[in-house]
Amino acid sequence: MKSHQIFCTATILLSLAFSAPAQTPSLRKPTVDFQRTTSVGNLNLTVTNYGVFGDGFVTQTPNDLPSCEYPVGSGIEHLFVGGLWIGGRRDDGTILVTTAAVDVASLRPGQANAGFEFTTSADPSDILMQRSSLLESPFYSPAAISHQDFIADFTDSNLVIPGTSSRIPEHTPIPVAVHLESYAWNFPFADAFVIFNYTIKNTGRKRLNDVYVGWFGDLVIRNVKITPPRGSAFYQHKAAGYVDSLNMNYAYDYDGNPGFTDNGLYVAYRLLGATPSGNDQVYRKRTNYAAWQFRNFSNPSEIFFSPQDDIGRYEVMRNSLSAEGLSVVNRRPGNYIELLSTGPFQALDPDSSLNIVFALICASKYGNEPNSNDSETMRRNLYANASWAQRAYDGEDKNRNGILDPGEDLIANGKLDRFVLPTPPSSPRLRVVPENQKVTLFWDRLAEESRDLITGQKDFEGYRLYRSQLAADLPGKDLLSSMTLIAEFDSINGIGYDTGFRAIRLPSPIIFPGETTPYYYKSEINGILNGWQHAFAVSAFDRGDPEQNLGSLESSRLATVRRVFPGTLPQAATTAGRLPVSVYPNPYRVHAAWDGSLERDRKLYFINLPRRCEVRIYTLAGDLVDTINHEASSYNGFDTRWFSVYAGENVQFSGGEHAWDLVTTDDQAIATGLYLFTVENLENGEIQKGKFAVIK
Repeated sequence: MKSHQIFCTATILLSLAFSAPAQTPSLRKPTVDFQRTTSVGNLNLTVTNYGVFGDGFVTQTPNDLPSCEYPVGSGIEHLFVGGLWIGGRRDDGTILVTTAAVDVASLRPGQANAGFEFTTSADPSDILMQRSSLLESPFYSPAAISHQDFIADFTDSNLVIPGTSSRIPEHTPIPVAVHLESYAWNFPFADAFVIFNYTIKNTGRKRLNDVYVGWFGDLVIRNVKITPPRGSAFYQHKAAGYVDSLNMNYAYDYDGNPGFTDNGLYVAYRLLGATPSGNDQVYRKRTNYAAWQFRNFSNPSEIFFSPQDDIGRYEVMRNSLSAEGLSVVNRRPGNYIELLSTGPFQALDPDSSLNIVFALICASKYGNEPNSNDSETMRRNLYANASWAQRAYDGEDKNRNGILDPGEDLIANGKLDRFVLPTPPSSPRLRVVPENQKVTLFWDRLAEESRDLITGQKDFEGYRLYRSQLAADLPGKDLLSSMTLIAEFDSINGIGYDTGFRAIRLPSPIIFPGETTPYYYKSEINGILNGWQHAFAVSAFDRGDPEQNLGSLESSRLATVRRVFPGTLPQAATTAGRLPVSVYPNPYRVHAAWDGSLERDRKLYFINLPRRCEVRIYTLAGDLVDTINHEASSYNGFDTRWFSVYAGENVQFSGGEHAWDLVTTDDQAIATGLYLFTVENLENGEIQKGKFAVIK
């Protein structure tokens, strides 16, 4: 078992950033200067500006960040920590390797550690920047490559963490400077990978020969909401593999429990491409794959020996694991560290640069075979996502020869553009209104004005409506991935079903108070159970493009998804037509169908509440158990643990219901028995009374 606690050589600089604001840079300053998490797609990956990605499940910012969560909201993490490795030989034969991360058992914040060798500079504007190609994003920039770009610069030239006196142990700079741009999209076909585009520059006075560049990974696949990473054999349940023809390594959940990782998931590294420096006659796009047991320092002759110095690390970068080793990691779960590297690059002269691009890719296993199985068929979804990542990198370079050939200049600017993807229609703007056993969807017609980036044509075809499955928000489930199609409407043009939009088009557009968006469409979904979490989304799809060999493309469901809890509406102050305040389920029986796995994950609902009120709960003896303050306009469920674990920050409620976790004001779980409650309307002072039973 390993005790993980993440730290990087920028930790002290991180703490300084929160006590003194940085100078305003040319781009918008993000809320976190040294690490951010992708949030536009279905993969939440933490990216830093010191060569590390993933956060090791340790809070380094005011809010804990996902390390590498996929699917979004599931709690399933795929990475403890990863990082960039760069190594080569000087003319005198000296081997130098700089690493952003290595396998370490315990790292303490505030202490420099061997192997974490990249730092930011002391420049206060040297922070992690963000930009976006989405017009509605606050980080919109015409220079953006993707829906969410992160831009960072870091170096290995420092011997001491900038702004501190902490010396980086066992570190000899090459030295190099690295410019990183990461790219993420919300397209359904491109929302499960993040691309890392590195430009590596030799900032020293000596040439570096036979250069290798690698990606280190402490990959894991566990649901951290169910199985915390510490205090358990969290890291022992994965197996791994390598597909040399795709320049890709991967890891997968081997046994499924403990950890609740659904029907099996993959996480992978893939080399997408590289551009050598100068007239390199040596480099060919190929990769080496190495793996070893976590912190295996006992026997250097073993296959899975952990490299401990620059010479050892250089050797694992330039040599692939044997067939025997590949068979072991693919068929036997264990605590493996993995490294995907490429090279050699012939030379990196002073002031020259090379470019290299990797992708981190996630996918669900295909089919229903046991988790322990791993086959070409089960990797079908992984291969599909990896193919789209490669297609994104290739951009206009359809034949992958690195040259802009006739007919490839889709953007018509006379140069070879990479990171170009076909574009589905824009996501509609969606408003969801939860009511009593009912949800109403309203959306605009922004998608109908979209133009495809490749063809320049308005190719909008129709809309699709999605809804999550009941109980998909319980432990081990993923609410968003459970969404199923409930309706489809398309243009009358001889393509598809030709349903038209008459059934959903409003007689005239609606603008809600406090908004400026006109909504043109409406769909009511009735017969929905109150008190359960539901997710709804509306997407737009196009006609496809046979000339580009593209089928119909669909906008992101994640971009419009709304989590809602249908329920009763706030009751009027007058008695006419008003429903009495009550509780459900009543009686409450422990382990109700919607409860989580822990004592603090239970809930019941007070319903038919006034807009502003105070709920007081008592024992039969008259002792106060708990007090709840209800504000319909601001209620988000976060006064109970269930919602913070299984819901999200942007949940919508009907306004007349409030959940309670059956925990007293003294933080004690209540016992079996009969309880009384009062509800005081804070607008008119009226008090209603009731009772409910709890059976454990």
